[in-house]
Amino acid sequence: MDLSRRQFLKTAALAGAAATLPGCLHQGFVPANGKFPAAPNFHTSPQASVMISGGTITKDGKFTDAVRAAHRLHYGDRKKILLILHATEPEKRDLDERKLRVLFADDNFEVESLHHWQGDEALEKIRTAEAFFVGGGETFLLLRTLIETGQLGLIRERVLAGVPYNGSSAGSNVAGPVIGTTNDFPVVDVPTRAAFGIFPAVVNPHHPTVTEPDYGGRVNKILIYTRLNPAETVIGIGNAAVARLHQGRVTIEVGPAFYYHAGEHHPLPEGFSPELTALVHPA
Repeated sequence: MDLSRRQFLKTAALAGAAATLPGCLHQGFVPANGKFPAAPNFHTSPQASVMISGGTITKDGKFTDAVRAAHRLHYGDRKKILLILHATEPEKRDLDERKLRVLFADDNFEVESLHHWQGDEALEKIRTAEAFFVGGGETFLLLRTLIETGQLGLIRERVLAGVPYNGSSAGSNVAGPVIGTTNDFPVVDVPTRAAFGIFPAVVNPHHPTVTEPDYGGRVNKILIYTRLNPAETVIGIGNAAVARLHQGRVTIEVGPAFYYHAGEHHPLPEGFSPELTALVHPA
């Protein structure tokens, strides 16, 4: 029976998803201790440059000065940015592109959104992109679209070759090994939670600050996650906060950020992060 391109991509994605599952899940049972090991899905290179943010755009629709400074640092002299807005509902992508064009223009960046191209033309835009910005919205929709279009592996390949990646909110979630602590509803099904795996920790965006009333609830949920998934590390990153992997080192460019592992957690100060950098270069 002939398969359409879409059916083929879905089948390939499901096969790839099965390959990344821990052995216990291949066999259809839960580990005796109730804890799940992490699937091996971190990919890096000396050229990889990956930035994540809890949320780049403030409530008044602007980039903060600190975020703008992080953009200038991260993108350097690469002035043309390919927007990946798959997390947004399709009918809203033109509007989001226009908003981001205005914001990035303040620092002399030019943007265009990948949603104007489909199929092989979209893949060619990725192959020739100078830099990426993956926007926020619905994480499950974003990941499924990346898988179904065949763009997930190609974008990862380009990032490992040195093309800067910048993710905000949902775009930060998919930078990690899995979308393990997203705050989003699963608005669509995904064949796997395995994502780009270009940032060494699972990401929880929009993490409250210590003084916010929902801080305790968020901490408790992530601690439960890390106890059940003891091989995974989570970074909680606040709105307008920025973390960056560059030349094998992870830094917190703008806080607040929080480290979680195996039921323990603590704040991450701004500057070099030895805890997260150790994940890039495991002993």
